[in-house]
Amino acid sequence: MLDIKFIKDNADLVKARLDLRSENKYSVDIDDAIKLYTKRNELIYNNEQLKAEQNRVSKEIPVLKKEGRDASKLLEDMKELSEKIKNADVIIKDTDEKIALILLNIPNIPHDSVPPGADDKSNVVQRHWSEPKKFDFTPLPHWEIGEKLGILDPERAAKVTGARFCFYIGDGARLERAVINYFLDTHAKSGYTEIFSPLMVNRKSMTGTGQLPKFEEDSFKLSDFDYFLIPTTEVPLTNYHADEILMFGETETAKNYCGFSTNFRSEAGSAGRDTRGLIRQHQFNKVELVKFALPEESYNELETLTGDAEKVLQGLGLAYRVSLLCAGDMGFSGAKGYDIEVYMPSYERYVEISSCTNFEDFQARRANIRYKKEVKDKAQFVHTLNGSGVAAGRATACILENYQNADGTITIPEVLRPYMGNQEIIGKS
Repeated sequence: MLDIKFIKDNADLVKARLDLRSENKYSVDIDDAIKLYTKRNELIYNNEQLKAEQNRVSKEIPVLKKEGRDASKLLEDMKELSEKIKNADVIIKDTDEKIALILLNIPNIPHDSVPPGADDKSNVVQRHWSEPKKFDFTPLPHWEIGEKLGILDPERAAKVTGARFCFYIGDGARLERAVINYFLDTHAKSGYTEIFSPLMVNRKSMTGTGQLPKFEEDSFKLSDFDYFLIPTTEVPLTNYHADEILMFGETETAKNYCGFSTNFRSEAGSAGRDTRGLIRQHQFNKVELVKFALPEESYNELETLTGDAEKVLQGLGLAYRVSLLCAGDMGFSGAKGYDIEVYMPSYERYVEISSCTNFEDFQARRANIRYKKEVKDKAQFVHTLNGSGVAAGRATACILENYQNADGTITIPEVLRPYMGNQEIIGKS
C-alpha cells in the first residue's frame, strides 16, 4: 500500500500518477484518506493532552491524601478523563481502520519511466529475440497437435472437473515436467534459492501481495476455511518473509527465490478469450522468481529479473519480445513492469508468457517486510519484485507449435532432452 503521510504531502502528484492508469477513480478515495488522516492526527494530539492531564492529576491525588485533604473532586475528574481517553482510543482505532481500508484499495503509483496509456496497445516494445519460425507446411495449433498425438485431453478433464482444465498424457506429462525442471535448474544456476511452497494461503497473505481485498471475486476460496488457492507462487514466496526484518550483507543487493507451483485462477472477465488449449486455464503450472531488493538497487534488479526470465526462453529457442507496460496495462500492485511474449504460430501473434514487475515498497508495507544493513540501523521497507520464470503450460504449448514437423511429430528442444531421457521426438504411439 501507499504511505498515507506520502499521500498527504504529495496529494497532487499521487492523483496525477494514478490518473495515468485505466481506472480513473482514485481521487475521491485519496481525498477521503487525507481528511481521515488529518482527523486522526488531531484526535491523537487531543488525546495525548488528556493523558498528560490525567498524569498530572494522578500525581496530585496521593499528595492531597497524604496532607489529609479531600481528593474526591480529583478522583471524579480522573474518572471523567479516563472515560474521555477510552472513547477517544475507540474513535482513533476506528479511524485507523477506515484509512487502512481505503489504502488497501488504492493501486501503486506508476514509476516516472512508465508510459501513459489505457491498455496493451500503448505498451512499448523494447526488444525482440530471434524471428518467428517459418513453416513449409500449414502448422497446427497445439490443441490439435495434443489431440492427434494423444498427449493432451481437455475433453476428459471437462468431464472430471469442467471447462479450462486439461489432462496431460504420456509424453505430454513428461514434456511439461521436463520444462519445469529445466526452468528450476537454470534459475538455481543464476543464484535463486528454490522453495516449494503451500498451494493454499490465508487472507493475510493474499492481502500482503495485493490480491485482496480488490480481487477476491477472481480468487478460488475454500468454503469452510478462510484459505485461498494460490493464483501465483508470488503470494507464498513474498509472504515467506512477512513481518520480518531481513539483514543484507555488505555486497548483497537482493535476496532471490524461485519456486514451482500449480496455480489457480477464475479468469473472470476473460470469457471467449483463448478458450481452447493451454493458454488460459483455471489450473496451470508456473515457475516464479521473487526478489527482495534494496530500494536503491530495485530497478537494476528488475532488469536482471527480466533477463533471467528471458534466459530460459533463449535456451528453448523460442522467438519472443519484451514490452514495457503502460500505466493502464500494469497490475494493481506494480510500479513498473515488462511483459515477455512468445510467438505462437496458431495465433499468428505474440502471447504473454511472463510478467516481470517491481512493486517498490507497496507489497512490503502490506506484508510488513523490512530490512537492515547493520544491526544498529533503523529498519526500512524493502522493495519486492517478481516475475514468471516462466509459465510452464504456455511454454509447453509454444514448444508443440514451434517444434512441430510435417509428419506430425514434435522435435524436443535440445536443452530438454536430458530431462526426457534423451528422447528427441514425440510421435504418435
